Amino acid sequence: MTEDQIRKILDEFKAGELSSDDALQRLRALPFEDLGFANVDHHRSLRQGFPEVIFGPGKTVEQVRRIVESMYKHEHNILVTRTTAEHFEGVKQAAKEAEFHESARAITILKDKKIRGKGTVMVVSAGTSDMPVAEEAVVTLKLMGNHVDSLYDVGVAGLHRLLDRRERLAQARVVIVAAGMEGALPSVVGGLVAVPVIAVPTSVGYGASFNGIAALLGMLNSCASNVTVVNIDNGFGAAVVASLINRQ
Repeated sequence: MTEDQIRKILDEFKAGELSSDDALQRLRALPFEDLGFANVDHHRSLRQGFPEVIFGPGKTVEQVRRIVESMYKHEHNILVTRTTAEHFEGVKQAAKEAEFHESARAITILKDKKIRGKGTVMVVSAGTSDMPVAEEAVVTLKLMGNHVDSLYDVGVAGLHRLLDRRERLAQARVVIVAAGMEGALPSVVGGLVAVPVIAVPTSVGYGASFNGIAALLGMLNSCASNVTVVNIDNGFGAAVVASLINRQ
């Protein structure tokens, strides 16, 4: 439940359009709803500016469906991350307008189309193999009310591909960069722009990449002072931080 929704309930009650019982019923699920196996945090949007997100792995199809069903009663967007086509079939029973983004491994339900970001967030991937993590960021950013631009397969092995798009980079208010292997691309991007760069190491690479640890350490040691780093493969987390920055 958002601040605007609570204000609307209070205004309707004040104007006599809503009885105290009806107002209480609407607020009854605040701040959370106990489903037995999950406590759905309906208060999170009010506290943090965006609703609770459902993490798919480890949850059954029925559990995801019931959580979505609980959240669907409120007029905010819904996101399920790291999910499957099987989960999607269950979610469609609760919300026919749900969409499955296969490359991002995410399910979305769009109810609120309001743009809350003040500028554009650019999502950059070093290689095509990094795109699933980048796409997770893109889907999350759009659901959280941002204008998004994306630039894929522009890694340091062919740096001219990135330099050819410097004007697009310069227009971004925040940049997210997903890269595996040695994780060098965020430092390069950081040296080209005057905005925050959120680096996302990916678990892409050969044996010595250690499933993204090499990229993570490289990014943590970036010589570009505007680069900060999230966890391996965490496109979602990068998008949340970028959204908060873009709202300021």
